[in-house]
Amino acid sequence: KLSPGDEIIVPDHAYQACRNAIDFVTGRSGARTVIVRIPFRVVDESEIVESILSGVTSRTVLAMIDTVSSPTGIRMPFESLVYQLQDRGVDVLVDAAHGPGIVPLNISKLNPAYITGNCHKWLCTPKGSAFLHIRDDKRMKISPLNIGHGYSSDLPVAEKFRFEFDWSGTRDPSPWLCIPFSIEYLGSQIKGGWEGIMTKNKKMILQGRELLCEALGTTPPTPDHMISSMSSVEFPWEGEVLPSPPNGEPTHNLLYDEYRIQVPVISWPIHCTKYIRISAQIYNSKEEYEYLSESLKSILGS
Repeated sequence: KLSPGDEIIVPDHAYQACRNAIDFVTGRSGARTVIVRIPFRVVDESEIVESILSGVTSRTVLAMIDTVSSPTGIRMPFESLVYQLQDRGVDVLVDAAHGPGIVPLNISKLNPAYITGNCHKWLCTPKGSAFLHIRDDKRMKISPLNIGHGYSSDLPVAEKFRFEFDWSGTRDPSPWLCIPFSIEYLGSQIKGGWEGIMTKNKKMILQGRELLCEALGTTPPTPDHMISSMSSVEFPWEGEVLPSPPNGEPTHNLLYDEYRIQVPVISWPIHCTKYIRISAQIYNSKEEYEYLSESLKSILGS
């Protein structure tokens, strides 16, 4: 429960929908959303850590930290941030939407107050499959959005928590039930299992980023160790950067319609920048990034 004057830290690389949710709860409670600016081009992860820690005050109660930023593709130093923030008495909500399958996640060791992540992205499970983990000492204070039979159940804490969250309505649980199979199946496709998958995808994305930077006439914005299985680069743009229109960002649409390439071109007014973001999964090949590079050169006339 938030009190007037409480503060929640949100980096300006955060996913907009998540920031909107925080703005909603701080707005109705009299609390404050504190936006921490983080540079896109960084030399070392300490620049990110120091920026976020500098935003902590005596009123800070929560910080939302990404594992990997959706718009900018940066692998955040979330492990260090969780430890240092929680040592200062600030609870951390880890946004691991881009987490399972592209960064190692040891929740028991990390021990954040809250962590949630999607499985339909890098684990290739059906949409609607995700996970939520709430630390034991926080569970009695959290209820699902839909209140169901579990609310009045007389059960031990752990069982009551599962009853409330697992059966909050007549939702089809099939996507969740696919998660264990998908983890096992995908892990069997590459030598070395999931560690091998992450290593292969990171190598591929670094090759793709090099080609992308060459096509756009720029340089890698972050060191290699801050890249996982996706990476963003500034897309050249003159004029005001506005949110993408309902029918899609024009360059994204052109790449898909004319070249049959599906790649996000993200308008990010917060940074006054457009980003093009590439990803790598085990089914991708270097030739696809070469084709993207040549297509961009054709579009930009370079």
